[in-house]
Amino acid sequence: MAGLIKREDIDEVRARTNIKDVVEGYVTLRSAGVGSYKGLCPFHDERSPSFHVRPQVGSFHCFGCGESGDVISFIQKMDHTTFTETVEQLAAKLGYELRYEDGGTGPSRQEVGRRQRLLDAHKLAEEYFRHQLGSPEASIARQFLTGRGFDQAAAEQFGVGYAPQGWDHLLKHLRSKGFGDEELGHTGMFSEGQRGIYDRFRGRLIWPIRDLTGATIGFGARKLHEDDKGPKYLNTPETQLYKKSHVLYGVDLAKREITKNRQLIVVEGYTDVMACHLSGVGTAVATCGTAFGADHIKIARRLLQDDGTGGEVVFTFDGDEAGQKAALRAFEEDQRFIAQTYVSVEPSGADPCDLRQQRGPEAVRELIAAKRPLFEFAIKAGLKKYDLNTVEGRVQALRASAPIVAEIRDAAMRPAYTRELAGWLGMDMDDVNRAVSSAGKRSRATGGHGPERGRSQHGQAEAAPSHGQGRHAPAGGDAEEAGEQPAFELPDPRDPVTRMERESLEVVLQQPAMLTPEQWQAFYEARFMAPAHAAIHAAIRAAGASGVAPARWVESVRQEVPEPLRPLVSELAVRPLPAHSEEALARYCRDIMNRLFELQITHVKAELIGRLQRMDPSGDPEEFQRINRELMELEIRRRSLREE
Repeated sequence: MAGLIKREDIDEVRARTNIKDVVEGYVTLRSAGVGSYKGLCPFHDERSPSFHVRPQVGSFHCFGCGESGDVISFIQKMDHTTFTETVEQLAAKLGYELRYEDGGTGPSRQEVGRRQRLLDAHKLAEEYFRHQLGSPEASIARQFLTGRGFDQAAAEQFGVGYAPQGWDHLLKHLRSKGFGDEELGHTGMFSEGQRGIYDRFRGRLIWPIRDLTGATIGFGARKLHEDDKGPKYLNTPETQLYKKSHVLYGVDLAKREITKNRQLIVVEGYTDVMACHLSGVGTAVATCGTAFGADHIKIARRLLQDDGTGGEVVFTFDGDEAGQKAALRAFEEDQRFIAQTYVSVEPSGADPCDLRQQRGPEAVRELIAAKRPLFEFAIKAGLKKYDLNTVEGRVQALRASAPIVAEIRDAAMRPAYTRELAGWLGMDMDDVNRAVSSAGKRSRATGGHGPERGRSQHGQAEAAPSHGQGRHAPAGGDAEEAGEQPAFELPDPRDPVTRMERESLEVVLQQPAMLTPEQWQAFYEARFMAPAHAAIHAAIRAAGASGVAPARWVESVRQEVPEPLRPLVSELAVRPLPAHSEEALARYCRDIMNRLFELQITHVKAELIGRLQRMDPSGDPEEFQRINRELMELEIRRRSLREE
């Protein structure tokens, strides 16, 4: 009968166990002075390390959340084991024989804590699967590995095995080792049938999935036989040991390289992890049947020592649509990192396993070296949704992309990518810079970054909610759901571009007869950046096309705009123009319109330059020359406007 462990034995186990070695199975520690180490606390999410360990006294303490204790309490908190189970586990690792009070004895194998029993069962199952990989039946599994460039040494390094066909091979093996069906039913390695439990993995290639300490906690299985009606990949279901949202395949092999290089590579599959490690990229891990999420990030940040002093996370995805979506899902979590996040996508769509097999280990290393910032990938993925050859498409793309650029953490990179975005869009740098600055102000006003990042449920970047809507915005809830007109931001009168737009609208609304046919045509083709001004511009076009009488001009425009903008139309139509004579008024109107047209020429030139940047001159030399000629003509026109 088991009794209480003698106090002196508990003290001996505690004294013999190096707390630093135990904690490093979960947390990356760095020296914090003589005899002291620190790392990111495993008990709460933090950005700066406040978790300290002092091996000399066998204690830990977090100055952030207040958790503290010795090596026994640390394991209890991390592994959810009882005090007795924890001491027995530590004693077993030390080879120390425990004594119990009142003549009691230690627990039998069947009485060991459930977690340790589960770990023992998984260890035996892994050994069984690995042994089966050498059997005649497993030739199909060995051929699969060989066909992907993995030899026997690679299989042994990653513990790859084979689950034989049949219903109870593993079951019989573990029964013979003293395990009962009830406890085996909690391992996730067996399914339940009318006649009891049976092997979950049958006729499949097997990968052991391990935790940070190297203990096997689950398995991933790949279909090999055509008559297997199951999914291509079958993983262990959720168990006491295996929580897929907390698991990273290969982390046991990669953790030291991750810590050493301050780099984490996230790939998509087991063979990709193998290919990376065998190619010299020893920081690769993969999720197991789920997206890379918040719990994975906590593990990654602790390994990276993600405290703002460096580090990088690189996501690799296939180049297909699913890979694009996966990358954007990863971008959703980007702000949880302090480390820089990147993405590497092979243009051909090949994954690391294919690259190693087809072009050698160098190709895998080159894939990682060719990483791009994840925010750049997100921006370019978003731009593909819009027709950049139209004004409307470019404006929509700018509204979608500006918030992403505004949230770039590196202040030195933000203006550089603002310029890049202007080039990709073919838009005026000042316009793009204003959009980015405005998005940044809105982000700060609404609480900064965070995982929501102002996105829709589909993960696509959206413009941040407008601010300063003032009297031209309707009150109440969601305008679209309520069937109301959308709200418009009141244009900032201090902005020189929006001020010029407003002044031109004032001229057109108040003095339509002052414009020549050529000026009307140029005005109709103009582009307005402020959404409220753009809506009024569209209403003027509609009213002008209907041939309305001068007496109904302003009212016609008012009726064409969304209702929230009607007061603004009235305001523009009555605002005094700065002229004291007819001659001065005509000169003012001409000057305002010329300034508008000059700005439009600048916009068009930026668009054409952007198109040139996207073109291959050798692919369409005639179009390339035509655009250059158009640029020259626009410049001549711009200069002539300044001379008028």
